[in-house]
Amino acid sequence: MVSCYQPQRDCKTFKNGRFTFTTTIDGEEKTTTFVRNDTLEIDYFEGKVDTAGVRWINDCEYVVKKINPQNKAEEKSVHMKILSTTDDSYTFEYGIVGESKKSRGTAVINSQ
Repeated sequence: MVSCYQPQRDCKTFKNGRFTFTTTIDGEEKTTTFVRNDTLEIDYFEGKVDTAGVRWINDCEYVVKKINPQNKAEEKSVHMKILSTTDDSYTFEYGIVGESKKSRGTAVINSQ
């Protein structure tokens, strides 16, 4: 018996909302909170606020580009792809547009 498991992928649910994303940087856990409304994303990280434009490629893929980059690295766009969803989170893959290195993360709905 062969089973074909298809992960849930209800991406439209996550186009708008308030989310948190936790990652490890230099051995330390860091959390970012971000608010997205279709074409705009506001990130809150370590007391700083950044705003980025969001361009949706399809329901599950979008490109984020900072509106006021502070350096060359921040000028680069980031491609985001939602891989799977649950009722309150989504797992995604992300990387700099044009580069092959990708990372993964999970964003969780933040109801605060």
